[in-house]
Amino acid sequence: MKSAYALERAKNAGIESVFISKKAEGGQEGFENKLQAVLNERDIDLIILAGFMSILTADFTAKWPERIINVHPALIPSFCGKGYYGLKVHEAALEYGVKVTGATVHFVNEVPDGGRIIFQKAVEVKEDDTPETLQRRVMEEAEWQLLPAAAEKVSGEIIKERE
Repeated sequence: MKSAYALERAKNAGIESVFISKKAEGGQEGFENKLQAVLNERDIDLIILAGFMSILTADFTAKWPERIINVHPALIPSFCGKGYYGLKVHEAALEYGVKVTGATVHFVNEVPDGGRIIFQKAVEVKEDDTPETLQRRVMEEAEWQLLPAAAEKVSGEIIKERE
């Protein structure tokens, strides 16, 4: 297995981590079954996707209504859905000529990037931007701020539901 920096960071911080390989589990169904089992064993209430780069099936997302959040590097409904991930989003924004882009944190459902929006933040597109410089600025100015705030907001709502 190729080591992922997130796993190394978790280990260094004393945080339990689990690696599930889609290939080792025989594909999407096996992967999602194993993931569901791991989440159930640990009594997980919230799933946070960041750089996940995979689409979860409707069967899986239906088991987690408004309990999966994702950060997307654009202002949904622009440059989103199947095929829009990573640098492709920023390449499309630059090609289209938008003057403002940003990030969105949303709930995950059966439609790629189609769940209810939690937070959005705009980021200026500069004349000399490349997909890489724009990606970095969107991460720093929007994604890295919105995702923790959304996690806190949704976690707070889950706690209130239990009271």
